[in-house]
Amino acid sequence: MKKNDIAAYIWPAYTGDEPRTRLFWPEGIGEWQTVKNSAPKQNGYFWNRKPLWGYVNEADPYVMSAQIEAATAHGVNVFIYDWYWYDNAPFLENCLNDGFLKAPNCDKMKFYIMWANHDANYLWDIRNSDKFNNQTIWKGAVSPEQFEIIGKRWIEKYFTKENYYKIDGKPVVSIYDFRNFVVGLGGIDGAVKSMKWLEQEAKAAGLAGVHFQFVCWNQNSANVTGVDGNIMKTDAEIVESMGFSSLTHYQFVHFTNIDRDYLEILPDVEKEWNVIKNKYHIPYFPHVSVGWDNNPRFLGFRGGIVKNNTPENFEKALRSAKKYADDNGVSLITINSWNEWTETSYLEPDNVYGYGYLEAIKKVFIEE
Repeated sequence: MKKNDIAAYIWPAYTGDEPRTRLFWPEGIGEWQTVKNSAPKQNGYFWNRKPLWGYVNEADPYVMSAQIEAATAHGVNVFIYDWYWYDNAPFLENCLNDGFLKAPNCDKMKFYIMWANHDANYLWDIRNSDKFNNQTIWKGAVSPEQFEIIGKRWIEKYFTKENYYKIDGKPVVSIYDFRNFVVGLGGIDGAVKSMKWLEQEAKAAGLAGVHFQFVCWNQNSANVTGVDGNIMKTDAEIVESMGFSSLTHYQFVHFTNIDRDYLEILPDVEKEWNVIKNKYHIPYFPHVSVGWDNNPRFLGFRGGIVKNNTPENFEKALRSAKKYADDNGVSLITINSWNEWTETSYLEPDNVYGYGYLEAIKKVFIEE
């Protein structure tokens, strides 16, 4: 039986080193500003989470060195970095470049990137998120010409690293927003052309190709109207015809009602895994989310909060994911996340559960 690879998503906004972060977090500590300044709301709700490790700069290699040690000691052996490209330039890339990759022990851990190619709006700016959450600041879609710049950057800076996560010798790259991916590249045919171009570039760099990973949302049909005329296809038809190699999720909130008890959510999660398994002919890597509550990002109260997502209940979700992975011959399990503090879905130790979530992973994947 294969050893399970436990991959945690990283939201690379806990640094002030990226100049454009000041647009959202002017204090210069990235989104730690939102965590640090959380306050009671008018209805009495108070999100009062504090990081046990402090408001550290995660673009500092010595900070990341300590986090790598903690992660690997508890069974997390892969980081999936959210990767952004806005206004013809990378955004929040320095957490990966200056933090993780310069950590003296980074070779202990694998990593890969998820292209978070969604539009950027005022969600990250608590001063404006309630009123202007739908106002776009930067577009996530890119042209084929921009994609070639991005692709060459991926190969040079990441894919060719010894510790980049590969499947069958192919570096894995995850695509978050399918519609933006297709729209920017000129439709399905244009997207396929760009994917084939990246594969050829990767092979020219000595790699076996590229493993494209599709991030699932829900099981509704994907509408690409306005790009390829009046085309309506199911996700499976699109994904498999384009040449994606695998699927996973990013968050439970993307496909089920999360405004309930964690143990009520889990049966629907397991059902979703099996629906995908039966619908697609490519591997699905099971996903587990720690929780959901994005109230820290808003001044007003936001409904939709996962309840009772204790480390003990999180452990039950991990056991289900392990069983699915083992039964279906896949090794990778994705987790949301290492540090999504303002969505209340993180593994990093806090003042509520301490190291509880990390200990749950260790118990399931190391000790047993």
